[in-house]
Amino acid sequence: QVQLVESGGGWVQPGGSLRLSCAASGSIFSIYRMGWYRQAPGKQRELLAQITSGGVTNYADSVKGRFTISRDGANNTVYLQMNGLKPEDTAVYYCNAGLSTITMLKLQDYWGQGTQVTVSS
Repeated sequence: QVQLVESGGGWVQPGGSLRLSCAASGSIFSIYRMGWYRQAPGKQRELLAQITSGGVTNYADSVKGRFTISRDGANNTVYLQMNGLKPEDTAVYYCNAGLSTITMLKLQDYWGQGTQVTVSS
C-alpha cells in the first residue's frame, strides 16, 4: 500500500505565504512525478504544479510566479511554496503522485487526503 500524507495547510491573510508538504510512503518502487492540485467549492479539481523525477516542473498560469514546487527525492517528499496568496486561492489542496509499487510496476496515480487552505482577511 501507498500513503500520501499532506501537511502545512491553514489560514493566511491575503499576500501571505504557506508551505505545503507531502510525504509518500509504503511499497514504492519508483516515483515518476509528483504534483499539487486544488479544488474549490463548486469547481473542478485543477492541476497547479508538477515535478518529474528528473526535476522538470510545470505550473498552471494561475499560480506561475507565485507558487514553487520542489522535491526531496531521497525522502519521497514534495513541497509547494505558496507566496502572494489571494482569496481565490482558497481551496482544498491535494497531493498527487504517479508511481509504481513493488507489486504493481505499472504507473498508477495516488492521492493524499487533502489539506484546507483559506486566504481571507
